[in-house]
Amino acid sequence: MPTHPSILIQGTHGAEDPEKSTLPFIVGNVAVTAEQDTTIFLTSEGVRLATRGYADDIQYAQHPPTGRILADFVANGGRIWACGACTGPRGITAEDMVEGATIVTAANLVEALASGASTVAF
Repeated sequence: MPTHPSILIQGTHGAEDPEKSTLPFIVGNVAVTAEQDTTIFLTSEGVRLATRGYADDIQYAQHPPTGRILADFVANGGRIWACGACTGPRGITAEDMVEGATIVTAANLVEALASGASTVAF
C-alpha cells in the first residue's frame, strides 16, 4: 500500500496544457529536494503523464522537457499516483506506467488527506 505523503500535489492536465502539466513536477522537485515526503496525484488527462514516453515531448517555456522533470522528481524520492478511476477508461494499465508511478484508488487519496497531507492542485 502507498505511504502517506506530507505534501500531495494534484495534476489534472496533460499535453493539452504544457504549463499546468509541468508545474506539479517543478513544485514536486522543490519539495523532495527540501526533504519533504511528496506525492503527485494525477487525475483526468493528467494520468497520461504517468505513462512511459508521454511527457517526453511536453515542454513549458524555458524549462526542460516535462519527462525529464518527472524523472528527476522520482529519482529524488518523489512518488506518482495515477487515479484508477481515470486510468481505466483511458486503457492505461500498470504495465504502461513510468518508474515511480502507481495506479491508486480514491481510498488512497482519502487516507492521505485524512492523515494531514498538505495539498496544492494544478
